[in-house]
Amino acid sequence: MGEQPIYSTRAHVFQIDPNTKKNWLPTSKHAVTVSYFYDSTRNVYRIISLDGTKAIINSTISPNMTFTKTSQKFGQWADSRANTVYGLGFSTEHHLAKFAEKFAEYKEAARLAKEKSQEKMEMATSPSQESPGGELSSPLTPVTPPMENINGTDEMCDTTPNSDARPEPAQNALAFAHSPAMTKHWEAELEALKGNNAKLTAALLESTANVKQWKQQLAAYQEEAERLHKRVTELECQSNQTPVIKSQKTELNQTIEELEATLRDKEEEMEKLKEELENMNDLMEQKDTLTQKLEETELRSRVLEEQLAGAEQRLEENQEEQENFRKSLRTLLELLDGKIFELTELRDTLARLIEEAS
Repeated sequence: MGEQPIYSTRAHVFQIDPNTKKNWLPTSKHAVTVSYFYDSTRNVYRIISLDGTKAIINSTISPNMTFTKTSQKFGQWADSRANTVYGLGFSTEHHLAKFAEKFAEYKEAARLAKEKSQEKMEMATSPSQESPGGELSSPLTPVTPPMENINGTDEMCDTTPNSDARPEPAQNALAFAHSPAMTKHWEAELEALKGNNAKLTAALLESTANVKQWKQQLAAYQEEAERLHKRVTELECQSNQTPVIKSQKTELNQTIEELEATLRDKEEEMEKLKEELENMNDLMEQKDTLTQKLEETELRSRVLEEQLAGAEQRLEENQEEQENFRKSLRTLLELLDGKIFELTELRDTLARLIEEAS
């Protein structure tokens, strides 16, 4: 009821392919309305887009989000809660610039609202004590830590290279020509996978630390909830229930509800972290497979190089033999020319002798 649109534009909506993490998948057949909404009840900003009755964007803006312009008319941002990356294609550069400007403005507003909320919660962290006038101070309300972006930055990185078929061994010059190219290809694949592995390892370490912190916070929230329940029971048992006590009871019940909602959110985040760990194990297996393929390719390349060197050596030997054979033929031809010349002279001499004798 308290959520109203504050800015709207039209754009083509895309989402990143969850399988390849590098291809864009269109979620609308044509340009649709994309709007910023402000929820005055919860003091949050959201980006919402509907294609008919289907919500194709429902992204809550957080201070750690970043809107990136990847081209003159296209921009994107990552949403860790939805575990996806959204992309918007605009008709003009002006619309893209205006949307990015609003994103930065509402992101800053969300940051300020979060800081104010944390300040209020920090002011309420002192233990419950009765004032001299008989009034009770505010109950302890733990501060919810900001959510960490498990998926990293908005870059389109997270891509797993597809394995190409290995070339079959050949004895001709075509295999010799393709062997270095295949080696470079596998080396590039391995370097890209090493980079992705380093990012995933860093994300895993960060996620592990967050899990430990959240477990500690969950235990603290549970203890605080039990204490608040006991406090509510004590207040109900008091004979003289003043309006102040009734108001504080309402506040305690609201705090308990908020703590329970926080517990549910943390449990959902832990489930997402478990899925991320499973995905990282799959990537590690793919890395081992690609490393083995690269080693096999390098071994095949060395064998082909040795075969090529042997073939070149045999070709040089054949060329030397052919050159020697040509020299021998030239010598023989010269001898034959001399003999033919001598026979010609002998024939002429015999012919003259015959003529003289007749």
